[in-house]
Amino acid sequence: MSVTSPSPPSLSPRLLAAGDGALIVELGEGVAPALNAAVHRLDRRIADAGLPGVVETVPTYRSVLVVFDPALTSPDALGPALLDLARDLARPTAEPQRRWIVPVCFGGAHGEDLDDVARRANLTSDEVVALHCAADYRVYMLGFSPGFAYLGGLPDALHQPRRENPRMVTPAGSVMQGGAQAAISPIAMPSGWHLLGRTPIKTFDLRRTPPFLLAPGDRIRFSPITAAEYDRLAARDGLSPDQETVTDDNQDDDQQGAAA
Repeated sequence: MSVTSPSPPSLSPRLLAAGDGALIVELGEGVAPALNAAVHRLDRRIADAGLPGVVETVPTYRSVLVVFDPALTSPDALGPALLDLARDLARPTAEPQRRWIVPVCFGGAHGEDLDDVARRANLTSDEVVALHCAADYRVYMLGFSPGFAYLGGLPDALHQPRRENPRMVTPAGSVMQGGAQAAISPIAMPSGWHLLGRTPIKTFDLRRTPPFLLAPGDRIRFSPITAAEYDRLAARDGLSPDQETVTDDNQDDDQQGAAA
């Protein structure tokens, strides 16, 4: 039996101005693993190219924001170079990626919305936890708050609207879901997402270099732990999750998660 390789995404790179000190390289429409993987490949190409005047880049779902110093370069000079780097991004490559194994205490005081999410999905709470822990999540982008990781890969059976009444404060380390995505809160923050559990891992720590544990393009697997294990791990300073190396050549197997 022959096996057909997945078709590469159709990319249409274009430049958009973002004030007088930044350009956006937009690769396509929508939110999908293959498109987001192309964004990360472009981000790496820009970093490797060492273009004069580029200060930093910010990869998102479907584009890369390129911040530059107007005293050192201009949109007319930088734009063509960026479009040149955006060529031939569609074909997947077997590039190594980090997959973090993140311990999570689900339900109870650590995840007070778990039972409600299960009820709306016509599942048991244990089945919801099993689905979350079987998923291979992709960090699409960081945003909203320092180190907040938007995760694609939430199983279709768990897609639900966000809370009608957002909470003013959710604890740091909350593992939650909203719409078609999951997330880990890096700090205490307001949120309208459903709280499923909590991890003792600090994804944002100013004492660490770099302070952000997760990066766009990383993968995440959740691993369930008990409340006692959570307390034991939370007491350890500088705790870091286990990680493994995976390749990005099977990206079309990811669950697609649209922004919601």
